Amino acid sequence: MRNAGSGMRNGGRPATHVEAPMNSNIERCERALAKFPDNAMARFSLGKAHFDLGDFEAARGQFALALAAKPDWMAVAILLGKCEQALGNKPAAKETFERALKLAIAQHHEGPQAELEQLLAESGAA
Repeated sequence: MRNAGSGMRNGGRPATHVEAPMNSNIERCERALAKFPDNAMARFSLGKAHFDLGDFEAARGQFALALAAKPDWMAVAILLGKCEQALGNKPAAKETFERALKLAIAQHHEGPQAELEQLLAESGAA
């Protein structure tokens, strides 16, 4: 017989098929970051795990630190802008998207450039 509590998480609520793996992903990322606190990829991974769960506040903090460590990391800048947008911080989102757009152009990333131009146009900032 299976343990009746094995599918319970989050204060006794049943875990969804997405929730349980993502929580373990956050835990794995936190362990990696504890071992390697200066590792920007570990910090990005933790931010992305939070982002994927919709925890934009936690994701924003991790992405900001990763971007401070690697200022030319375009993908992180895009995700940071999306966090700001989701949190309702329109000026910060616009500023971050503009920064990411400059990086996309400088790094010749046409797909992200088009995405950023669309995000800026939709926000009325283009």
